[in-house]
Amino acid sequence: MSEAAAVPPCCPGRGLRSQNPPYPARSAFDRQTSLLPPCSARSHPPLEANLSSRLAPAVPQLPPGSRGTPSVPAVASPLPLGPPQLRRERDEKCRSGERIATGSGMKKVRQQHLRKPVTPDLLVSPSSQDGDLGSECPEDRGNWTGRLDFLLSCIGYCVGLGNVWRFPYRAYTNGGGAFLVPYFIMLAICGIPIFFMELSLGQFSSLGPLAVWKISPLFKGIGMGTILIVSLVAIYYNMIIAYVLFYLFASLTSDLPWQHCGNWWNTDLCLDHHVIQGGNTTFPVNITNTVSPSEEYWSRYVLHIQGSSGIGDPGRIRWNLCLCLLLSWTIVYLCILKGVKSSGKVVYFTATFPYLILVMLLIRGVTLEGAWKGIRFYLTPQFDHLLSSKVWIEAALQIFYSLGVGFGGLLTFASYNTFHQNIYRDTFIVTLGNAITSILAGFAIFSVLGYMSQELGVPVNQVAKAGPGLAFVVYPQAMTMLPLSPFWSFLFFFMLLTLGLDSQVRREPTEPAVEHRQPEGSGDPLLLCKQFAFMETIVTAVTDEFPYYLRPKKASFSAVICIALFLMGLILTTEGGMYWLVLLDDYSAGFGLMVVVITTCLVVTRVYGIKRFCRDIHMMLGFKPGPYFRACWMVLSPATMMALLVYNIVKYQPSEYGSYRFPTWAEVLGILMGVLSCLMIPLGMVVAVLREEGTLWERVQQASRPAMDWGPSLEENRTGMYVASLAGSQSPKPLMVHMRKYGGITSYENTAIEVDREMEEEDEEESMM
Repeated sequence: MSEAAAVPPCCPGRGLRSQNPPYPARSAFDRQTSLLPPCSARSHPPLEANLSSRLAPAVPQLPPGSRGTPSVPAVASPLPLGPPQLRRERDEKCRSGERIATGSGMKKVRQQHLRKPVTPDLLVSPSSQDGDLGSECPEDRGNWTGRLDFLLSCIGYCVGLGNVWRFPYRAYTNGGGAFLVPYFIMLAICGIPIFFMELSLGQFSSLGPLAVWKISPLFKGIGMGTILIVSLVAIYYNMIIAYVLFYLFASLTSDLPWQHCGNWWNTDLCLDHHVIQGGNTTFPVNITNTVSPSEEYWSRYVLHIQGSSGIGDPGRIRWNLCLCLLLSWTIVYLCILKGVKSSGKVVYFTATFPYLILVMLLIRGVTLEGAWKGIRFYLTPQFDHLLSSKVWIEAALQIFYSLGVGFGGLLTFASYNTFHQNIYRDTFIVTLGNAITSILAGFAIFSVLGYMSQELGVPVNQVAKAGPGLAFVVYPQAMTMLPLSPFWSFLFFFMLLTLGLDSQVRREPTEPAVEHRQPEGSGDPLLLCKQFAFMETIVTAVTDEFPYYLRPKKASFSAVICIALFLMGLILTTEGGMYWLVLLDDYSAGFGLMVVVITTCLVVTRVYGIKRFCRDIHMMLGFKPGPYFRACWMVLSPATMMALLVYNIVKYQPSEYGSYRFPTWAEVLGILMGVLSCLMIPLGMVVAVLREEGTLWERVQQASRPAMDWGPSLEENRTGMYVASLAGSQSPKPLMVHMRKYGGITSYENTAIEVDREMEEEDEEESMM
C-alpha cells in the first residue's frame, strides 16, 4: 500500500507530494495537520462521504401543515486555524467518528449538526479573525491606502542625491549632449526591464527581499546578500544626510561661515572670491594654487581631516557630526515607528517639494549672468565620445545606480501593493521621470557653475566637480555669490535633505484597501523614500521571515537595528571618517550588487522559467509582457550587466581621496566587503541542499523548485496552478471550490482558465517530447 493510501482521512495531504509537479500540491493547512499525531483510520468516516455531507449546510424540516420557506441557520464565520485549533478539531473529528461507528451517538450527533451547522474547511475565509486566536497568526502586513502613494514613493526612492551630484558631471565629461544617446539606450536595455521585474516579484508574492526567494529556495542567498549590501550602504548614506543637516543648520545665519577667509580654520592658501570680483589685482590670479573658503570649511572645519593621517588613524570623534548623525537616525526611527497619521498629504509634500526647490534654483540660475556659458558646456554634443566604450559603461552605471535596482527597496514597495496594481504603467512613469529629473538637475547645476566661472574668470571645467565636492564645496561657494545667500543655501540643502529622506517616510493607514479585505485598522503600509527605504527593506525582510515573532514587536526590532547601525557608523564621525566613507562607497555596493542583480535575472528566467514568470504577470495585470521585456530579461539585460561587471574588474583602480592613496590592507578590506555579499549565494545554496533529502542531484532539484506556499499571499488571488496550494486542494476540483468560496475566479475572470489551458498544453508538449 502506498504512503498516500495509508494516511487516514483526518490528516489529508500527508505524503501526497507528487514526484515532479509544477508546484507541490500540499497546502499550508495540510502541512499543519501533517504535524499532528495520526488518529485511528477506523474511527473516521470516508473522506468523500464526510466532504459531501459538510459541503451542503443542513436545512431544518418544517412541521407538518406549516407554510413558508425553511430558514437556514446562518453559517458561522470561519476562523483561521492555528496549530492548537487544528489539534482540537482533529480530536473532535476522531471522537465524533467513534460515536458514529458504534451507532450509540448517531441521533445525538445529527441533532447537534442541525443546531450548529459546520462550515467546511474548504471554505475557510483568510480574512476571518478571532481575538482568542490572534496570537497564533502573524499580524497583517498591510498595503498602501492609495495608488498614488506607491507611485510617489517610488519616484522619491529613485530621485536622489545622484541625480544632482553625479549625472551632470558624468554628462559633461562623457560627451555633453551626446551622452544622452547611450543613457536612454541603457535605460531601455537595463533600467526599465529590471525595474519591472523587481516590482512584479514583490507585488505577486507580497513578500520582502528575503522571503521572496520561496520562488526558488536554493537561491535564498541572493536575499541574504541584498540585506548585507543594504546594511552597509545605510551606514554611510545616513552619514551623508548628517553632513546635509550640518550645512542646513549652518545656513541659519545672516552671514554664511564659508563666505570669507580669516577664520581659525583657514590657511594662507585661502583665496576669497570677493578679492577677484573687486578687481584689486592687476595680474591674473592662478586659482590652481589657492583654496576657496568653502573648500577649507568643508575639509578643515566640518571634517577636521587635518587631525588624521589616514584611514588607519581615525582620530577623535567630531561631536557636532555625531549629534547630526544621531538626529538623522532618530528621524529615520520615528518615521518607522509612528509614521504620519494623515491621509496621504505628507507623501505628496515629500515627493513634490524637491521638484519645487529644483525649479526655483533653475529659474534663479538661468537668470544669472554667464549662466548660458555653463549650460552650453553641459549640453554641447561631442559625438566622437560615442566610439568609446567608457561612455557606454558610464551611462549604464548611472542608470543602474540611480534607479536603485538590486537594493530591495523597489521589491519592498511593491510587496505592499494590491494584487492588480498597474505596475506596468508605473514602471515607465518612474523610470522616465527619473531620467527627466536628472537632465533638469543638470540645467540647475551648470547654470550656476557658468555664473561662477565668469565671476572667477576661469573655465567651467575648473569649477565643475562631482559627488560631495559639488554638494559641499562648489555649490555652497556659488551660493555666497548670490544676493540673500543664506536663503538660497538653506533651500539647496533642504532640497538635498528631502531627496535623501524622501524615500524614507512611512505612513500608517486610515483605512485599509478594499481588495485586501483586511479588518479596519489593521495593516502597516509604508511610504518609504532612500535611507528610510534601506531601513524598511532590512526590517521587512527579517520580519517576513519570522512573522509570528517579529511583526508584533516591529517597533522594538526597528530600534535595535537603528541603534546597531548608528554605533557602526560612529567611525564615520571621526576626523578620518571621510576615508572610511569613501571605502564603503567604493566597495559596499560595487561588483557585489552587480552579481546579485545578474543572478536574480538568471534565476527568474532560467530556473523559475520565463513562461511561468510571464504567466504570473498575466495573472496580476491581465496581459503578458511583450517580446521587448522577454528579450531583455533573457539576453540583453544579463549580457549588459555582465559586461559592466567585467569592465569594473578589468579597469579596477585602488580607491583614493584627493591625493591620499589607500593602503593595501584597506583595499583588501574593501574587496572582502564586496565578496562577502557574493559568498551569501553559495552559502545559501549549501543550507538549502542540506535541508532536502535524497541524492545530491535530487536535493538540488527539490531546492530549486518553488516552495509549497509560493504564490499570491491572499487566497482569493490564488488561481490557476496556485489553487493546488489552497486548503482542501486534495479534493477533485479545487478550482470549483475556489469559485464557490469567493464567488468567482478573480477580477480578471478568464485569466485562471487561460493559465490552466496553457499548463495543459505545455504538459502535452513535454509528454510528446
